[in-house]
Amino acid sequence: MRQLATLVAVTAVWGVTFVQVKDAVALYPLFAFLAVRFAIASATLAPVAAGRIRGLGREGAVAGVSLGLLLAVGYALQTAGLQRTTVSAAGFVTGLYVVLTPVIALGLFRVRIGPAAWGGVALATAGLALLSGVEAGSPSGDALVLGGAAAFALQIVLMERYAPRFDALAFTFVEMLAAFAGFGVVAIGLGDLEIPRGWTVWGALLVTGVFASALAYLVQTWAQRRMSATRTALVFALEPVWAGFFGFALAGDRLGPFGWAGCAVIMVGIVLSEPAAAGSLTRLVRGSVRP
Repeated sequence: MRQLATLVAVTAVWGVTFVQVKDAVALYPLFAFLAVRFAIASATLAPVAAGRIRGLGREGAVAGVSLGLLLAVGYALQTAGLQRTTVSAAGFVTGLYVVLTPVIALGLFRVRIGPAAWGGVALATAGLALLSGVEAGSPSGDALVLGGAAAFALQIVLMERYAPRFDALAFTFVEMLAAFAGFGVVAIGLGDLEIPRGWTVWGALLVTGVFASALAYLVQTWAQRRMSATRTALVFALEPVWAGFFGFALAGDRLGPFGWAGCAVIMVGIVLSEPAAAGSLTRLVRGSVRP
């Protein structure tokens, strides 16, 4: 239960950052923003994690770097898509990693999924089709975000294999360093790396660097020592709900009937994809609102 509650808090942080990041990358170059974000994340973990890297060994270090680069690919695609589409659309398309996760687990590790999961995939795909027709969004932006969702799904699947075997702090620190290095090389190559200016940019960098990256992925690594990839992804289904809420409340998103219908169909597909985990999550939410 503690793992579920903590992951729910992580999804709320991720949801609100869609608004912040969209505003920030309108003022500051994309890859420079991501490089500084993961530099802050690395610096946040360094004081307690740097001395523990040696305990990972070669295998753990390579795994951490690999998953960090996967995160880099995911965030590059997601953030580029967010520049072109709405906050709400980006949030709900990102949520497709919940149904992509069991599919990737099946393809890579022969983890069997039942008819409900396949039904969830079909419904989520139909919802995406509805969402792609929203005038306020962008098909090209949604496609980029979908590519990011696939990268996140693969990261979740692989994390289930690695999290129980390695120190959570050291592993997460290596992930953050790898993402920082990848974005830093690209930002320097583009000539975009410069000192950020203004509270809009710095506020987004601090929230995403400290809370949405360093602490959020440390929590994920810790939680997946005890939870499956599919169950973790199901809890992460709350991210697009938060993104839709904050997009409506803070960014003025108005998706219209077809857009919200697409979001609803995606959420139904997400919940249908893992009904057992959905039951656990429902019990958690009910318990949290009892007087």
